[in-house]
Amino acid sequence: MASYKSNKSTDPRRDFVLVLADLIRAALSKGLLVGGGFFLLFAFLFLRPFCIVAAGERGVIMHFGEVQDAILGEGMHFIMPIVTSVETMSVRVNKNEISAAASSKDLQTLTADIAVNWHIDPEQVNTIYQRVGDTEQIISGIINPAVSEVVKAATAKKNAEQIITQRTELKEGIDTALSERLEPYGLLIDDVSLTNFSFSPEFSKSIELKQVAEQEAKQAEYTALKAEKDAQATINRAKGQAEAQRLQDRTLTPNILQQQAIEKWDGQYPDVMTQGDAIPMLQILTGENKQPAQ
Repeated sequence: MASYKSNKSTDPRRDFVLVLADLIRAALSKGLLVGGGFFLLFAFLFLRPFCIVAAGERGVIMHFGEVQDAILGEGMHFIMPIVTSVETMSVRVNKNEISAAASSKDLQTLTADIAVNWHIDPEQVNTIYQRVGDTEQIISGIINPAVSEVVKAATAKKNAEQIITQRTELKEGIDTALSERLEPYGLLIDDVSLTNFSFSPEFSKSIELKQVAEQEAKQAEYTALKAEKDAQATINRAKGQAEAQRLQDRTLTPNILQQQAIEKWDGQYPDVMTQGDAIPMLQILTGENKQPAQ
């Protein structure tokens, strides 16, 4: 009994460590597989020896920060934790609306609103990420400056009137030039749209006044032409009436006049007649002359 008492510890911290050690040895002896399973699950979740590349994306592989040649496609991929990291980039079509200040050939200032649809070449994702960076860096560092320069170069070849009236040709020129400018960076242009052109207020006012003047000139021209045609129509009608009268005068004979008078006479005599009044067309040629009743 004395020996037992002499070996008994009086330090509570030491007693706790001894109990914990006994529990660990018991767990290892009775459930080694269970403990190992928990350890593997913990390591799997903490270290993440895999990556998932979503639809419409590509994965850029880096070993200790160094970009590799291989590119990961969509799906789950196993990687070496700590050593390997993966940066995903979208290869879907992106749309960016950009405003660019420019000048026309006749030195009229304008602001062009451009909508650009573009996407990253899936086969060059790693190179693009290595040279430029992520999507935001691509837009701010490559696309915006390229659009601004291309628009300035395109509008400088046309005067203000041509920019307004030849919008389709201007759009095609910007589309082609921008595609050639961005292709070396692995950026592909799908479409370019010119959503708006805004000139200076002074120039816009001058265009409005010019259009009003053109409309007034066209209206005056139309009025003059209408008056000329109306006058010509009046002359033609007068000529026609004169010609008709001339032909009528040539064809009217006394017999025809007498026949027309007879056709229009209603058979009634005047109520009052003075001496010397003549009653025309009373002698009708019917083979013999008849005297009117007294």
